[in-house]
Amino acid sequence: MAEQLYTIPVNDAFDTDCECPLCLMARDLEKNAIEFTMGPSYMEDDNRAMTDKLGFCAKHIRMMYADKNKLGVALMLNTHMNKTMREMRALAEKDKPQAEGMLARKTGGLFSKGSDKSPVVKYIENLEASCFVCQRITPVFDRYIHTIFHMWKRDAEFKEKLKNCKGFCTYHYGVLYEKAAINLGQAELEEFISVLNDVYFDNIQRVNEDVSWFIDKHDYRNKEADWGNSKDSIQRAIIKTEHTIIEE
Repeated sequence: MAEQLYTIPVNDAFDTDCECPLCLMARDLEKNAIEFTMGPSYMEDDNRAMTDKLGFCAKHIRMMYADKNKLGVALMLNTHMNKTMREMRALAEKDKPQAEGMLARKTGGLFSKGSDKSPVVKYIENLEASCFVCQRITPVFDRYIHTIFHMWKRDAEFKEKLKNCKGFCTYHYGVLYEKAAINLGQAELEEFISVLNDVYFDNIQRVNEDVSWFIDKHDYRNKEADWGNSKDSIQRAIIKTEHTIIEE
């Protein structure tokens, strides 16, 4: 199968000796998105308008702060806070909060369909759910997921790569499990889920056994025993269970 724009990073990830190829793809997308955000593009009007509107999630603002371009972070935070304060102040000045008892009498019940959240609360909830970096990553990562199933159906070599990889973190196992039903026919789906389950459970068990030996190695009776593959087992277990990006 000829490699195309999206098959190259998918193949590269599955060629890498890692505990979750999808985490690796997500990490690369994240690095690229942070580099784009903190590069010269942050001074462009259209990008600044989007960062002002969307803001950043807690994870990505920490990554941005770790970047050397502290002035860029300051400028984006400054204009984002100016916009947020201006819009929230306008909403707060118009909002007329009501006690729950009053709201229940007006709507016929506290949890009736007529009840609604304060515009201030809705504004904050929408803001908390948005992130400029996440918005750049998500559509590309979704395309990678679609490409995995496309390659599963048409690329015998890739199918073997997936069967022989070191598995996936629990989060991305769930992503593949859910999206398989959308992207595959029934016969293909049954085969894929069977392989996915084997790959996931065999490898999470492998890592868990390494963690168990790491624990047992701290027993004085095992002082002279070999560490085996357990020295980095905690890092690998975190990848498997917590969907945390750790450099492997």
